Amino acid sequence: MSSARRPLLTATAAGTLLCALWFVPSANASQDTSARATAESSATHLTQQARAVTAAADEDGPELADTGGPDTTPYVVGGTLFLGLGAGFVVYSVRRERMGF
Repeated sequence: MSSARRPLLTATAAGTLLCALWFVPSANASQDTSARATAESSATHLTQQARAVTAAADEDGPELADTGGPDTTPYVVGGTLFLGLGAGFVVYSVRRERMGF
């Protein structure tokens, strides 16, 4: 591939990405109910949740960072592996550059 085509391919890829991102929906959604009614119901709901959590914590005793969320172990392991793989590629390319290949 000639070096004259590289900027053209890069520009094409960037343009394609920008066109694809154009169709991503924005966060400016309209609301059907008034903001005040939504805020009041949200505040009431959060207060009830806080009371329920406090009551549950008093029964079982406090547990540090027990949110009951999904198991994130596979994501942590996968992310660590990809980070290590990327670092390995960087080290390899630096060594190869210093050797003059």
